[in-house]
Amino acid sequence: MHHLSGLDASFLYLETPEQPMHVGSLNIYELPPGFEGDFLDTLRQHIGARMHLAPVFQRKLVNMPFELANPVWVADDDIDMEYHIRSTVLPKPGSRAQLDKLVGRLHSSLLDRSRPLWEFYVIEGVQSPADSPPGTRHVAFYSKVHHAALDGAGGIALANAIMDIGPVPRHVRAAPSRRFVPTDNFGVAELAMAGIKNTAQQTIKLVKTVPALASALVGLVRAGRESNRDVGGAKAPKTNWFAPRTPINVSVTNQRFFASFSVPLEKIKTIAKGNEVSLNDVVLAICSGALRHYLADRGCVLSDPLLAAVPVSLREAGNTDLNNQVSMMRVSLASTVADPLERLRCIKLSSAAAKAISASMKSVTPTDFPSLGAPWLISGLASLFGRSKLANTMPPIANVAISNVPGPKFALYMAGARVLTYYPVPIAVHSMALNVTVQSYNGSLDFGLTACRKALPDLPELARLMEAAHRELLKLTPGPVVERPREHAAAPVTIVPVKPLVAKKRAAKRTAARKPVAPLKLVIGATRTMRIKRGTA
Repeated sequence: MHHLSGLDASFLYLETPEQPMHVGSLNIYELPPGFEGDFLDTLRQHIGARMHLAPVFQRKLVNMPFELANPVWVADDDIDMEYHIRSTVLPKPGSRAQLDKLVGRLHSSLLDRSRPLWEFYVIEGVQSPADSPPGTRHVAFYSKVHHAALDGAGGIALANAIMDIGPVPRHVRAAPSRRFVPTDNFGVAELAMAGIKNTAQQTIKLVKTVPALASALVGLVRAGRESNRDVGGAKAPKTNWFAPRTPINVSVTNQRFFASFSVPLEKIKTIAKGNEVSLNDVVLAICSGALRHYLADRGCVLSDPLLAAVPVSLREAGNTDLNNQVSMMRVSLASTVADPLERLRCIKLSSAAAKAISASMKSVTPTDFPSLGAPWLISGLASLFGRSKLANTMPPIANVAISNVPGPKFALYMAGARVLTYYPVPIAVHSMALNVTVQSYNGSLDFGLTACRKALPDLPELARLMEAAHRELLKLTPGPVVERPREHAAAPVTIVPVKPLVAKKRAAKRTAARKPVAPLKLVIGATRTMRIKRGTA
């Protein structure tokens, strides 16, 4: 058995019918030219041969007795591939708007906790672009995995296990034979002892980190007091304890809406380089500009800037574990600033201050903590918070969740099909009915927006405003400075007046004419002169 960490298990406890806690992605595949056959069967065979590469495929949850502590992962060899990998068809014409709506509906339903917590969907009937070569066939692929099993970076590791970097799938060794272990039949006493032992280990681990955590918190308070100092001649926007109330900060229902669009990554880099900011700052500025117009059109006047909840990865370089290693920071979106470039500069300052604080907390931020009684306590509080509609009256901690997940810089393939897009499908939660996640992929930045359909019934309009905010930033960004080639400095020239020089030469001739010359010297001089003229000297 494998115990869930406190952070992983919290995503289980926070889940309610109105608040599903699974993450997903939407890919559009281009099938190989002349492909014949059923891609669904091909995909099932492809993933079936690689399930041993990612533990999430073949493990399920087992709860502790009376749910006194975190559940555990146990092996499950009886995988129903027809249940986990399904197929559906879009109605004609199969537009992107229809695809996004379908993904929103699929994202609304909970995963079955009696099975491994993942589901894949092959979506046929996707309309190919008008300029595609004849015979081009596109299919969509929607996947969802519970957040208790992985985070954004873990999703990339999962994709690396089942995808390839070429159209010909790489050879994968067969799963090693595993000795039968009755992992599904743990007794009550055995589970209880395992839970008590794990809770004791979690407590000891947490106690050891208390001194460092306390020191980091003191530094955090000091940094908060100094966060409004001038930095480089500019003042970072103040980050309040609570975010302003807006129509998107309400209790959510179980109905989800999804929207997507793509921006060339090179254009985002142009904005970042031209304004000396990071790519993440540009993403935040795009979201800020769009939300500013979106809320204003709905009569919401902002007196304080919007705050974004931005995940921060705690992973060490090279760590590919399929679990959650993430914390959160809050960044001001400077949405009360009218000028887009000035707003971008304010976001840069706020983001830099938040990153500095997060960096100081990274090594001591706990991802595991004692779980005794946590299933009852956290689940009860989450259910109470949702059903009481407290999110409709309480001030939110943040207005919107915004994530930036770095992805591969090259094309990927799944079962021989080329992956064209990689749209994230994130989570919407109570008090933050909107989540914007972007992922870079093969020269593109793919935006995925998930929202509660009741709170944002016109989510595609917000996506269009984000595209417009990107174009506005690109238009206002100063162009590259072209350096003129440097001219080599010429050697200094001394200018001598002509008339004094001629007079000096004439005076020298007159002096030479008056001076007596011996005949021998005259002959020698004459002879030498003749020889020089003939070239014999």
